[in-house]
Amino acid sequence: MAVKRSQSASRVLSVLELIASRQPIGVSALAKLLDEDKSAVQRAVMTLADAGWIRVAPEPPTRWELTARIFTIAHLPYSGSDLRDRAGRILEELRDATSESVFLAIPDVRRFVVIAAVESEQMLRMAVRLGQVIPVRESATGRTVLPYLSREQQAAMLGEEPDAAILAEFAATRGRGYGLNAGDILPGSTNLAAPIFDAAGQPMAAIAISGPSERITAERHAQIGALLVEAARGLSRGSPHPAP
Repeated sequence: MAVKRSQSASRVLSVLELIASRQPIGVSALAKLLDEDKSAVQRAVMTLADAGWIRVAPEPPTRWELTARIFTIAHLPYSGSDLRDRAGRILEELRDATSESVFLAIPDVRRFVVIAAVESEQMLRMAVRLGQVIPVRESATGRTVLPYLSREQQAAMLGEEPDAAILAEFAATRGRGYGLNAGDILPGSTNLAAPIFDAAGQPMAAIAISGPSERITAERHAQIGALLVEAARGLSRGSPHPAP
């Protein structure tokens, strides 16, 4: 029996594809290019906006552009179960080598989401759960992934253009090979992270270590960072592109 297709779903996908190729673009222009009724296109646009796939561009008039959420789909073959499966043993080895909690996180809309984690066996430890949201700003995860994105992608993740202080952090990450957050978000907590790259040389995830600052002291940063970089290299499909 033939299955009836959803015309509205097809329209939403067509609008998303057109915004991706013509962004920023307004509803009237979208309707004209698609030869569709403007009100129908408006409904498709608002559906995408409500779901977090698109947003209003900063400059008037009202036009639409993609959010960073598209990155998650772009890297899905490598950032989902395949990456988790490959990373399982490595996460446990890092946990055993450092005695701290270790996790994987992938980019979403202006945030990162934990997709795998193993907790430290120490009585005092940082608890990391699946699905936990990690902020972009000041997190070791953000500081390790964003330096390898284009300036447009950085702005999409941050919600604005990166300022001089943020760019200095990005440069520090590229110099060290890992991102660092020593109490910048949660006092007494230190996190280090290294980027995992896909076959095209784009960062698709980060592997990170989290623990109390009293154990992850400044003297240990380079040692733990080196372990993370080695682990990330083993999980990567390719090498990073030159810095933007």
